Amino acid sequence: MKKTTAKASVKPNDIFQEARKVFSGSYVDMLRDKGHDFLEQEGAGSYVEDSEGKRYLDCYASAGTFNLGRRNESIAESFKKSIYETDQGNFVMPSDYKALLARRLSEFIPGNLDCVLFGVTRGESMDAACKLARGFTSRPEFVTVDGGLYGECGFALSLSQRAGKEQFGGLIPGVKTVPFGDVDAARKAVSSRTAAFVMEPIQAENNCRMADSGYYRQIRSLCDASGAKLIFDETQSGFGRTGTRFFYEHIGVMPDILIIGEAITGGMFPMTAMVFTTELKHFFDIHPLIHLCTFGGHDLGCLVAMAALDEYDRLEPWVNVAGLGDRLMKDLSALAAKHAGKLVSVAGKGLLISIRLATDDLAKKFCASARHGGLLVNTGRVDTTTVLIRPSLLIGAEETGRIVGIMAKTVEEI
Repeated sequence: MKKTTAKASVKPNDIFQEARKVFSGSYVDMLRDKGHDFLEQEGAGSYVEDSEGKRYLDCYASAGTFNLGRRNESIAESFKKSIYETDQGNFVMPSDYKALLARRLSEFIPGNLDCVLFGVTRGESMDAACKLARGFTSRPEFVTVDGGLYGECGFALSLSQRAGKEQFGGLIPGVKTVPFGDVDAARKAVSSRTAAFVMEPIQAENNCRMADSGYYRQIRSLCDASGAKLIFDETQSGFGRTGTRFFYEHIGVMPDILIIGEAITGGMFPMTAMVFTTELKHFFDIHPLIHLCTFGGHDLGCLVAMAALDEYDRLEPWVNVAGLGDRLMKDLSALAAKHAGKLVSVAGKGLLISIRLATDDLAKKFCASARHGGLLVNTGRVDTTTVLIRPSLLIGAEETGRIVGIMAKTVEEI
């Protein structure tokens, strides 16, 4: 159904001028620099339309939230039916919806991650994971790697490489940061005081940086030997984006705690989760209320998530991703070789792809030019010289070709 907003009455420039009065002026400037000073009106499948009727191939996808496309019809239909069945529920009370979703996740996620605590945002689920790791181990410290991004609150912010976080004063103490991929540095940092080793196994916002499989295996062994727990954040790489259900399947290393993001509902409802082993559940058996979230495990959201899991199981988008991702990487690598002065490199896995430009300014210009060509992309938040390609996992060969075509034209224009 089309939205009823009268497009002619909404002037994007007027809205952005008003935004300067109540929001950050520099934020508005940043949006304009990247060509993102437009108003989203509708999303459908692989595309999004603005308030003036222009259509874009969405390769931003709300940082990978819309894995199953914008406003997925099957999930949306389930959502509409669900509002007549239930409401939020009482967040401290069990319900069949929460129990059924927990069981579905246990079946869907590979390995022995059988327990779950629902949240609303990525950072909140990471905070819950850090509480659990500290509580279970009775240890005060964390070791993380440089270049990570985990969210905007508490533990998550303290662990992140986020520009400007020093402005917030003292954050969570006891966080050590070591170079990503450096086993020796990790070995020196992990001790009997380490509660957990925390990382994104593939750093989407940092030029899709990843290590060889041996590195992850050595970190797993280091955690096992020291008694520390291993926490993976797969908010952006999960639910099929890299060509398997979760990236850790590629590397053959099982975490003790996994953070999964809003792709759990296909972007139709705010939900995240911390998934963990039965061993760690013993701490909850003794301390059941270590983390509370008013909207965590929202009963309506659970029904939406189960509808999304039905779609993941039915469509198996990771199969599509594995083939198209290789093709897209090959085509973009050829494009980078042709324009070596502007495009420095291409990196990634599946349909989580990053291109590195020569400068920050070129990356922003690339986003702006691509948008005018009909492609919506965004720069990386850690490595701001990069532009991320994160389309729906259901795109086809025609749309993949369109991505490459628009990007080729964009490189020539900037």
